[in-house]
Amino acid sequence: MSYQVLARKYRPQSFEQLVGQEHVVQALANALTQGRLHHAYLFTGTRGVGKTTVSRILAKSLNCTGADGSGGITAQPCGVCPACRDIDAGRFVDYVELDAASNRGVEEISQLLDQAVYKPVVGRFKVYMIDEVHMLSNTAFNAMLKTLEEPPDYLKFVLATTDPQKVPVTVLSRCLQFNLRPMAAADVQMHLGNVLGAESVPAEPGALRLLSRAARGSMRDALSLTDQAIAFGAGSLSEAGVRQMLGSVDRGHVVAIVDALAAASGEAVVAQADALRGAGLSAAGTLEDLATLFQQMALAQAAPTALDDADNETVEIRRLAAALPADEVQLMYSMALHGRAELHLAPDEYAGLLMVLLRMLAFRPAGTQPKPVKAAALVRPPAVAKAVVAVPLPKVAAPAPVVERTPERAVERVAAPVPAPVAAAPKVAEPAAPSFSDRLRPRPVEPTAADEDDMAFGDGPPPDDAPPPWMEADDAPATPAVREPEAPRRAELRETPEGAQWAERIAALNIVGMTGELARQAQALGCSTADGREVWRLRVERESLRAPALVAKLEAALGARLDIEAGVAEDSIALRTVARVEAEQRAAEDLAASHPMTRTLLSQFPSARILPGSVQPLPTPSN
Repeated sequence: MSYQVLARKYRPQSFEQLVGQEHVVQALANALTQGRLHHAYLFTGTRGVGKTTVSRILAKSLNCTGADGSGGITAQPCGVCPACRDIDAGRFVDYVELDAASNRGVEEISQLLDQAVYKPVVGRFKVYMIDEVHMLSNTAFNAMLKTLEEPPDYLKFVLATTDPQKVPVTVLSRCLQFNLRPMAAADVQMHLGNVLGAESVPAEPGALRLLSRAARGSMRDALSLTDQAIAFGAGSLSEAGVRQMLGSVDRGHVVAIVDALAAASGEAVVAQADALRGAGLSAAGTLEDLATLFQQMALAQAAPTALDDADNETVEIRRLAAALPADEVQLMYSMALHGRAELHLAPDEYAGLLMVLLRMLAFRPAGTQPKPVKAAALVRPPAVAKAVVAVPLPKVAAPAPVVERTPERAVERVAAPVPAPVAAAPKVAEPAAPSFSDRLRPRPVEPTAADEDDMAFGDGPPPDDAPPPWMEADDAPATPAVREPEAPRRAELRETPEGAQWAERIAALNIVGMTGELARQAQALGCSTADGREVWRLRVERESLRAPALVAKLEAALGARLDIEAGVAEDSIALRTVARVEAEQRAAEDLAASHPMTRTLLSQFPSARILPGSVQPLPTPSN
């Protein structure tokens, strides 16, 4: 006997068995009991929430004849009469399910509507169920409008869709619309417990909690994951096994990360990131779990009673919520969300994860006080004059130039000369215009007793009369900030014929990941042929990209042999791309500055200027 998956075996057979859709059950049950039946119903919602299931239960309710064959329309179908059994088995001739994703043309709809003129063969009503109705073409929608508005008394339409915005309003106005909500994690966990109890499968509560969260509101996904977990665990569900199957991060790791952030310990943050790398855990999954934890911490701070006291993690969440201020929790939550989108831009995902965590450690909302940091966690730069410099976040480019009128007081303050603090001081940083990033400041560090000896030799924190980093720009003294030693600049592009040949060769292939990064960062020094096979000499600067495994993958993709040497690349695909983007940006800025409207505005408002970064070149249309 073949095995039947849990999602099909435990599909609800009546309205009482539906989970998490009480608002739909109440409306349909009352309509069936009172005999107030509409001719068309539209069920919307994400995948796996019960749209097709509700349609089948509704069809059984309309055609049920009862166990003795004398029943009528009911909100509680018996499940044993021929109509109920045939609908469950998918062989009831008066119940037709049409998949609009594969039958979206006017011919299929016309063929279906041609059968509408005939009365039911064995049932009380004909029920046409059209799944994914938003996939129908415009002509198909137009063909069914008249029949959908005034169907015969024995015909009922049931439409289901995951994207109701694509359904024409003329169709929506002819239907009763019910929105099936995504399942709450608590409802999914309770239902999984009932299903596994009926299957006599032992399961830990933590495993069920992980499965219910991974389902993301879909009961079908939850049951499918449960099937996979039973096979993975050889007939039992343990929290560790389910976490390994899902690739989820142990909650202890993210709790330790938040503890390290609350203690302002850079060493602990780096140690936790290294532990995640050593365990082979997903960086994206870590940021997702971290964002979930920050969300629960914010909930504990705003509404402590909203947390479930029966959850074992509630105590830990409340402890962490008391360790961080609410505004810092919100900032870290935003960084975790945006950090997931930046992972694919990083050299590798663990480096991206570490930078997101260090960003959380570095920034605080303006006006908050940091906690003391251990002296061992401080990393000292070379012995030069220090000053706290604000690290700006990336600015969001606007689609058109923005002209801003600067107050006269601000113009005078920026234009005023700034005296040098000492004769041999490094280069003075020029004052910048206020921006959104001025609200964020680097995490200031309070000196400890172990650091007082260093302060006597000029290698300690700033003096007491230095302005605090969270002070507003207008309140800061005139003493200028001193820049730290600049980072080494990227190599200047020097185009070569070999580089153009290499770029053309790589453009013909679809190489992604670290292998593609190796191809983009390499400089081609020459190409020859040996034994009928291409031999490319490449120069690669980064040692991580010269790994034998990456070189072997690139050789397989090219069908050639690669000779790699270390050195700074001066003509690579990455440098060419950067040069092209910079040239497009300069051209766009020059065009915006020379535009007649811009020149007119600047002439009318002498103190106005174009905000740096507000000009963005239009994307080049693809052929």
